[in-house]
Amino acid sequence: MSDPLAPERMAATHAAAFSQSRPWSAAEIAALLDSPLIFAAGDERCFALVRVIADEAELLTIATDPAHQRQGLARICMAGCEAAARERGAAEMFLEVAEDNAAAQALYRACGFAECGRRAGYYRRAGAKAADALLMRKALR
Repeated sequence: MSDPLAPERMAATHAAAFSQSRPWSAAEIAALLDSPLIFAAGDERCFALVRVIADEAELLTIATDPAHQRQGLARICMAGCEAAARERGAAEMFLEVAEDNAAAQALYRACGFAECGRRAGYYRRAGAKAADALLMRKALR
């Protein structure tokens, strides 16, 4: 049986989910997963990559294949990565999300994240104005 979290499968899901921005390649994902500080949660339908350093976790990305959206997979994946981050000693988790990504913001708020900052013009958009990044935080303990 093939690994459902193989970098190639993750890259295909990321490309399907991030059609408006540059998706991450299998090589980029594999390089991240080579770090003992980074782990993946989920499966080929929906996965997350998280980095834990000391007592802080950072959601690097979460991607749901469009064919599997609106099925609760992202919430399940978020719960799984939060539990795994806690097991690795994280007391809080951070993430950033584009200010114009209402669906992702709704997911994160439903999972208990709250806005804690902003990075102006962080997300560059081809042919459009750059979007701010909203920084969000959640206590894990």
